[in-house]
Amino acid sequence: MTVTLASLKQKLQEAELGDRLRVMGEARILPLDQRFELACLAKDDVNARIRYDAISQLSSLGHQDLGKALTVLRDRLLNDPETDVRAAAADSIAALKLTEAFEELVAAFRDSNEWLMQFSVIAALGELGDRRAFAVLTEALAHPESLVRLAAIGALGELGDPRALPFLVPLAADQEWDVRHRVVQALGNLANLDDPVLDQGQIQALIQELSQDHAPQVADAAKALLA
Repeated sequence: MTVTLASLKQKLQEAELGDRLRVMGEARILPLDQRFELACLAKDDVNARIRYDAISQLSSLGHQDLGKALTVLRDRLLNDPETDVRAAAADSIAALKLTEAFEELVAAFRDSNEWLMQFSVIAALGELGDRRAFAVLTEALAHPESLVRLAAIGALGELGDPRALPFLVPLAADQEWDVRHRVVQALGNLANLDDPVLDQGQIQALIQELSQDHAPQVADAAKALLA
């Protein structure tokens, strides 16, 4: 049977889960505007896997109608019962640069006690590049989950805010190599900023110091920046 928007909409109404699970994959041959329409319908499916697939695809399909994508993603970010779907909504908001959802992202971080959700929000705030996130990101540096702390370091680098440097300096001596490695990456982002507030000499000195790190992953990343 020929795959059409109408046929896939019909499949979304089927009781058989297997049929509904295949809808978003089969939709890939459709025009982007039709795939977007279908994803907006699938975001209400009772099955979390289908909702997750639909919300994840909005990261690339949302440009078809950013206003509608914003409405859908805000709703799933705040109201979906599944953490994975809410996290996917945060990822898609960031991918689409929907700064209008900044307050909702911050609320999702503060209202959740699930580290996966908080990790996704912190990463999204970095990708979004809105400097209003600075306070939340520095707060996340003290998170009990190490992956959230690493995401916060990376996000501070992505944010491109010169205020991040004093927070990164002590972390350059952290006992965990993956923290130091993420600091190198963040310093690399700050080194590319043309901001008179930043002490580029201090940044270069830190990178130079980390190029001698005993962990090869850290040293190699720093040497690559110096080169």
